Amino acid sequence: MHPRDQTIFALSSGRPPSAIALVRVSGSQAGRVVTGLAGKLPSPRMATRTLLRDVGQRPIDDAVVLWFPGPASATGEDVAEFHVHGGRAVVAALFAALSAFEDVRPAEPGEFTRRAFENGKLDLTEAEGLDDLIHADTDRQRHQALRQLKGLLGDRARDWRARIIEASALIEAGIDFSDEGDVPAELIAPALAKVKALLAEVEEVLAGQGRSERLRDGLVVAIAGPPNVGKSTLMNQLARREVAIVSPHAGTTRDVIEVQLDLDGYPVTVIDTAGIRETDDPVEQEGVRRARARAADADLVLWLSDSPQEAIDHDGVAPIWKVRNKVDLEEAGRPLAEAPGQGSFQISASRGDGVPELIAALVGFAQRYFGGTDDELISRTRQRKLLQETAASLRRSVAVVGQGEELAAEELRLAAYSLGRLLGRVDVEDILDVIFREFCVGK
Repeated sequence: MHPRDQTIFALSSGRPPSAIALVRVSGSQAGRVVTGLAGKLPSPRMATRTLLRDVGQRPIDDAVVLWFPGPASATGEDVAEFHVHGGRAVVAALFAALSAFEDVRPAEPGEFTRRAFENGKLDLTEAEGLDDLIHADTDRQRHQALRQLKGLLGDRARDWRARIIEASALIEAGIDFSDEGDVPAELIAPALAKVKALLAEVEEVLAGQGRSERLRDGLVVAIAGPPNVGKSTLMNQLARREVAIVSPHAGTTRDVIEVQLDLDGYPVTVIDTAGIRETDDPVEQEGVRRARARAADADLVLWLSDSPQEAIDHDGVAPIWKVRNKVDLEEAGRPLAEAPGQGSFQISASRGDGVPELIAALVGFAQRYFGGTDDELISRTRQRKLLQETAASLRRSVAVVGQGEELAAEELRLAAYSLGRLLGRVDVEDILDVIFREFCVGK
């Protein structure tokens, strides 16, 4: 039997031990599996308590079983769920019993979702939204992923594709009836009107500044500066835990340390880099090289120093905020040499002075960086690229119609093809493995 026709199973809950473990089964043999383990099929979509037994009638666990006959299931196939106690031995015994059935095997990563896609339960944009939802770290990422999972982009793409086909049918009819005098003009004019209106809608969606794509990846903030100015201490303050080694000796940080933060729902990756200075130590030299590279790729650089005369040694296009540390070491009563201004902060990373204000400024920067994403439909580069191809084909169809209706019809066909690829309905086999292997096993 072909692997795609085999029945699959996987643990769809967290790694044991846990209170409850959920094992999902999908495929044509799911009913036989349930009957073999539970003794009979329960009523569809009714939770039924039963004692599971293996092929040798040895008890496995006192469990709850759910039965979802296809196509009214998550994958479109017959699906069963076993809710068992979440001990490692229980799960291992259930897996062994499932593997004893012919043509039943463990699932590959993302295989349940791929089968749902192949059986028409969701399109590729919805599958991508599900993947984003699984990997969402912040509330704003979760909200954006839910929008995709609800099919907002897929619904628009299906509507656009249907309208392209309608316009293409009108042009094709004009070609077929070209010997009927004024018939072609009567058909092509409304077709062009449809195409121009559609092109305006697609271009409006593309006009977004890619904020949704950026929200998936998050904002990258690099803490840079000379050695021993408190970069690791500031990193620990922002993370609210000890993620970096703090030492009074210069050059302690040799490699790049990263931590993911949730700042008011915005995903932010903070990078602690090696102190930038000239050194003969080859290991520290590599750390400085990596520090410069990561700071150059960051979206924002916090240049930390403990002296108002410290020059910024950074090459990059990202905004730079000057952060003066160790202000608690100023002599009592002596005014600071400089007053904080826009993009300039004075803190004590060891005591926390000024850190809340710095965090508030980072939240404000994130708000401006991501902007409003509620009205944006595109969340992945793949989606933007295919919509750009669609718009280009629509634009060319309008431009070449005077040179021949056949050319315009071909461009409309290409536009519909691009939208079909966006939805995953045509010629996407080459990207399916890449997308679905990012899913966890059991999803």
